[in-house]
Amino acid sequence: MRLALFQPDIPQNLGAALRLGACLGVAVDVIEPCAFPLADKSLKRAALDYGVLCQTKRHLSWSGFVAAPERDEGRLILFTTKGARPFDLFQFQPGDTLLFGQESAGAPDFVHERAQARLLIPMAAQARSLNVINAAAMALSLALTQTHGFPSAPVSV
Repeated sequence: MRLALFQPDIPQNLGAALRLGACLGVAVDVIEPCAFPLADKSLKRAALDYGVLCQTKRHLSWSGFVAAPERDEGRLILFTTKGARPFDLFQFQPGDTLLFGQESAGAPDFVHERAQARLLIPMAAQARSLNVINAAAMALSLALTQTHGFPSAPVSV
């Protein structure tokens, strides 16, 4: 299971994604260009010391991401407010990459075209969208539950 962020706009969200990936044992793909330098102080502050614990792969472009060897391992699942199917009715597989678009603009058409599935998270009618990392946490929780992919918790005696 992987988490991918397409051209993130907000460093704190990328930091939170790295922390989420580190805690859940999920690799994070960052598809550049980002709207901020990746060495930004707020990114480091948001990731805390989890950044070094997360398996992170930077891709300089969409084409670089699509060509990466990890793309051969599973499906590309795009989460979008324009999704065709509710995420809770989808059956995830262990090799899936859960992809989230830019906070300000979502994902462009060429990203939608490449995805094997486009999912939405149902929300109240008056709500526009969830924070991207809240959505990623919800999606990863369901995907890891379905695939029995959560890390093993230490057993206390």
